[in-house]
Amino acid sequence: MDPLTHTATGLFLSRAGLNRWTPLATPILLLAANAPDIDIVTLAGGPLNYLHYHRHLTHALAAVPVMALLPVLLVRALARKPVRWLGAWLASAVAVLVHLLLDLTNVYGIRLWLPFSAQWLQGDLTAIVDLWIWAIFLLALAGPFIARLVGSEIASGAAREHHHGRGFAIFALLFLLLYTGVRIALHSRAVAVLDARVYQEEAPLRVAAFPDPANPWRWRGLVETRGFFAAEDVSLPATDFDPTRASIFHKPEADRALDEARRSHAFQEFLRFAQFPYWRVSPVPDPEGGKLVQVMDLRFGTPRAPAFLVSAVLSARLQVVDTNFQWGAVRPR
Repeated sequence: MDPLTHTATGLFLSRAGLNRWTPLATPILLLAANAPDIDIVTLAGGPLNYLHYHRHLTHALAAVPVMALLPVLLVRALARKPVRWLGAWLASAVAVLVHLLLDLTNVYGIRLWLPFSAQWLQGDLTAIVDLWIWAIFLLALAGPFIARLVGSEIASGAAREHHHGRGFAIFALLFLLLYTGVRIALHSRAVAVLDARVYQEEAPLRVAAFPDPANPWRWRGLVETRGFFAAEDVSLPATDFDPTRASIFHKPEADRALDEARRSHAFQEFLRFAQFPYWRVSPVPDPEGGKLVQVMDLRFGTPRAPAFLVSAVLSARLQVVDTNFQWGAVRPR
């Protein structure tokens, strides 16, 4: 999830009752709710380095004890005030675990079982930025201030603010739990709709449904067959879903250039991450007789507008002369 969602979740955890576990609970929880994203520092090594380390060990269960301890140590050192060490560490661990669970619902996924397994796990339930979560969280943040403004007794305003702050926080966390459950049911339905169809007389080998950031009933469908990928939105209850309207992206024919590009470090790194790799090969004017090999992950964008793209330029003798990885929106060539 995005940093704002993680930060608000940490605040709600504190207001919901974890602030009773230790002094300085709120700053500890705010930091702990974002602690796994400390991997942002690896961006200094370039986008490919960040791809490797993003949601790496900092997002693994094995690292939770350490990730939970860091915010406690930092707040204790800066505030120079005592904390209840066990309560502070437990509260921090809860916030770190909630961070992992939130990221697990995304399309991007996490490697939860590192260092024992590098398998990516993703729920495909929510977008990185989910507007419904933002809206409810904004309401829960504004609620205590609105309640204080409409209060009739100024003397008891502080007490009401604390009471409503806790109530709104619990409401926000319960909404998050319920919303995720609803998204699970909707996602399962969208996947079933995609899997039940035939696409240009080919049955699906695997299907996926990716969330829309604003409309919970709308999903971006992706189907892989032996010869192509098919992409078509699913709007539940999907009574009018028509597989013939799907955009078709044919897989390339066998080419030695694909195998040579695959051996490069950039491609190997990207393919460890990509769940729906789509390859394409095209000629390039320089070097003469050379080829351009590209692979993208169809979870993010389309061949016309990819969001993650790794490229290799090969010579006429199929030697890799240059590789490049692009993160984010990529301009079509």
